[in-house]
Amino acid sequence: MSTSFETKATNRGVVTFTIGQDDIKPALDQAFNKVKKELTAPGFRKGHMPRAVFNQKYGEEALYEEALNSILPSAYEGAIAELELDVVAQPKIDIKSMEKGQDWELTAEVVTKPEVKLGAYKDLEVSVDAAKEVTDAEVDEKIEQERNNLAELVLKEDAAAEGDTVVIDFVGTVDGVEFDGGKGDNFSLELGSGQFIPGFEEQLIGKKAGETVEVNVTFPEDYQAADLAGKDAKFVTTIHEVKTKEVPELDDELAKDIDEEIDTLDELKAKYRKELEDAKETAYNDAVESAVIDLAVANAEIVELPEEMIKDEVNRAMQEFMGNMQRQGISPEMYFQLTGTSEEDLQKQYEADADKRVKTNLVIEAIAKAEGFEASDEEIEKEINDLAVEYSMDVDQVRSLLSPDMLKHDIAMKKAIDAITSSVKVK
Repeated sequence: MSTSFETKATNRGVVTFTIGQDDIKPALDQAFNKVKKELTAPGFRKGHMPRAVFNQKYGEEALYEEALNSILPSAYEGAIAELELDVVAQPKIDIKSMEKGQDWELTAEVVTKPEVKLGAYKDLEVSVDAAKEVTDAEVDEKIEQERNNLAELVLKEDAAAEGDTVVIDFVGTVDGVEFDGGKGDNFSLELGSGQFIPGFEEQLIGKKAGETVEVNVTFPEDYQAADLAGKDAKFVTTIHEVKTKEVPELDDELAKDIDEEIDTLDELKAKYRKELEDAKETAYNDAVESAVIDLAVANAEIVELPEEMIKDEVNRAMQEFMGNMQRQGISPEMYFQLTGTSEEDLQKQYEADADKRVKTNLVIEAIAKAEGFEASDEEIEKEINDLAVEYSMDVDQVRSLLSPDMLKHDIAMKKAIDAITSSVKVK
């Protein structure tokens, strides 16, 4: 194989490569054996047409496309490897010549990974806002949340107040006409929760069970149903019940109800303090890591970022997100319906900082290369076992899903991040 590379623009060029007869002839044989199964010729059973008869009737050139499809991937990869190019997008392949009995010559328009000129990435100084200390108020707030989760709703005869739950029937109209989604029966609504249109819940405060209230509201201008946006609406609302929260006493019995491994309220506070400290420590470390990586990226120089890399990153991020949703039993259609968004909205969300994510990956890869970080067989095996535990999967299943090259890359990236963060100075 002969290969050459001609630069056409920054991070772009054309690879010219040949495929020799040693590869072409076996590929043509394989192509013929595949197509002859469906061919017939006078004097021969179906699938037994001789090669000479095929060539005379159809021409050997009829096999070229099938043969090329089988050998092109390996030939292209071989050319890229020989030229030591780091290609980051799908190539555009063109055929220059496919003459009978001669080597085939092809070209590939490629996009190459941009060069990264590293700046300072060790002994950097950053400042973060994440506090590590846990206050008594934060511990009390967590306990109060759990206490409210154990609250029971009990009927009350007095008027509804904010925080109470009302059971209602309602019928909504715009200009005297009912609209889709504007009707409900025996609906439980916590006043002040913001479940309904702004202004709706407030008009039920001070009302009692048995009352019928005419609630007048205006749909927001950005309401998801365009035919209702900005319009005035009237909801005839009947209150069947008013319920209030009855929270348990703040004592040792409450602590046992919250956590069966706990005997006293003081033990529960101590446990929650430790959990909050751990969470804050993690948040602090994450903030430091993010800040120092951002600074290392800012110190580096990347001449030009190929648009193809940004598009690939957006697609990768969207597929990863949707994969996580589907593992939770949420289909893309269900997600978009629940959130009132579209695939285009999600794409714009990931496009917003895609270039930053691509630059960050390039800089971390460059640091890993500069430091000579590699993954040992023991580290790869440990990574496989850790992932199996994390995702509750069989070790062999994880091994089958991830290639050694992918694992080596990820481990080297983690080492590079450790190298950046281990020497950081935090204000």
